[in-house]
Amino acid sequence: MSTTTTPPATTTPTGAELVLEDVQLGHPDGPPVLGTLDLRVAPGEVLTVVGPSGCGKSTLLRTLAGLLPALGGRISQDGRPVTRPDADRALVFQHDALLPWRTVRANIELPSAIRGVPKDERRRASAEWLERIQLSGHAAKLPHQLSGGQRQRVQLARALAGRPRAVLMDEPFGALDAHTRSGMQDLLVDILGASGATVIFVTHDVDEALHLGDRVALLAAGQVLTVPHPRQRDAAGASATTALRRRILASL
Repeated sequence: MSTTTTPPATTTPTGAELVLEDVQLGHPDGPPVLGTLDLRVAPGEVLTVVGPSGCGKSTLLRTLAGLLPALGGRISQDGRPVTRPDADRALVFQHDALLPWRTVRANIELPSAIRGVPKDERRRASAEWLERIQLSGHAAKLPHQLSGGQRQRVQLARALAGRPRAVLMDEPFGALDAHTRSGMQDLLVDILGASGATVIFVTHDVDEALHLGDRVALLAAGQVLTVPHPRQRDAAGASATTALRRRILASL
């Protein structure tokens, strides 16, 4: 298992409980993309979500983020209805979505700046994050001067610098090469293992889902399966893990 270390003090949230009850997902002018969905994500849990294209994975994240209303049912965070975006829930995309005119440091500081955190405090926190993601020497660069993996590290730091209690990740490593992707998975495990944040992570990669998730949600099949050895790469060949991999692949 990856060794976890303590992240910067400004990134230690308590995970949120997210609950969907009789929820129908879809766009306001279209039909539901799924049948009725019931799901509870426990505080601090990492739930990975897999399913075929078009089954509603990204729609689920945007609905949980408060960007898209559910067509029916109830979505709540810690018992309170989710009706709009909130700083408690950070959304991380496959494409880094960094502001191209802001430096690496300024991108990381953006959530804190929006909240009105004093500049000195923002600067201390961003310096810690830059060290954490191994980009201390790149603070003054613009996003176009970084590699894809470096930009994703900055996006991850920016999301977590805002101290969210839930992190909603939409295939954030899907465009990366295999080596960089593996490194980003390890970085995510290292940071989130100590942060306490609840994570919902959408992916097309079954092995990624099994490595990162405490549970795997098969969205189209309406099933949620427990991962026997989450975040243990050396357990990939274990009989329980291979059996679960076969079950997930069959569902796809």
